[in-house]
Amino acid sequence: MGTAEIADTSSAVARHLPYLRRYARALTGSQSGGDNFAVATLEAILAEPSLIPTPAEAKVALFAVFHRVWASAGAPVGDADTALSARAQGHMARLTPFSREALLLSTVEEFSPAEVGRIIGTDATEAAALRDLALREMETSVRGRVMVIEDEAIISMELAAIIEGMGHAVTGIARTHREAVKLASADLPDLILADIQLADNSSGVEAVNEILARFDTVPVVFITAFPERLLTGLRPEPAFLINKPYSEEQVRSAVSQALFFASTETLGA
Repeated sequence: MGTAEIADTSSAVARHLPYLRRYARALTGSQSGGDNFAVATLEAILAEPSLIPTPAEAKVALFAVFHRVWASAGAPVGDADTALSARAQGHMARLTPFSREALLLSTVEEFSPAEVGRIIGTDATEAAALRDLALREMETSVRGRVMVIEDEAIISMELAAIIEGMGHAVTGIARTHREAVKLASADLPDLILADIQLADNSSGVEAVNEILARFDTVPVVFITAFPERLLTGLRPEPAFLINKPYSEEQVRSAVSQALFFASTETLGA
């Protein structure tokens, strides 16, 4: 591999790293645990650059190296950095081995079944079967009450319909920072589904931060067209982040995972 290609490959790895960190956190149950394995992955690549054959293959290869590193350590869950993380780790054992990985990789990271198979060491058919199994196990395990923070009426109605179609209740829809804080204070949800850019130029992130300052046990799923604004390496980062435009499957997956892996004591299985 020439100098120019090495530089291109390094740039490709750097470009995909925020998404690996997002995946690692959701997989391990904590930001600190996920970051530790992301660092170990980069160290493995530095020691053996051929693990990333070409820039075009960088994303799949990066995630595959991560899985090799994670599996070689016994596929552990990281140390809990919040109360929600501790409960998330407690739920991890409920899922069939490798089904959560297949689900995250296919619905959140948008890998094809063939790519998921390459990453976790199986074939496309088995990867798709594991993904479907995880969805069934998660969706039937927990029911909760969800608050939507979204200023676009059509999108908020669509999100509410998806949530209610899953068997969850919608506590309400907020269009601004102020409305969101007021709604959460009046009727505390089990999960918040929030856009980061709201009407009147207010911030969904700031609204969520204010809510969590009062009620720190509420898991959050962010929906945004600008994921890089949240995947900065600064703490805290969202474990569940959906890119716009999103698919119904992505929303269902993130909501199920957030309620299952970061559920509050008020939820009943």
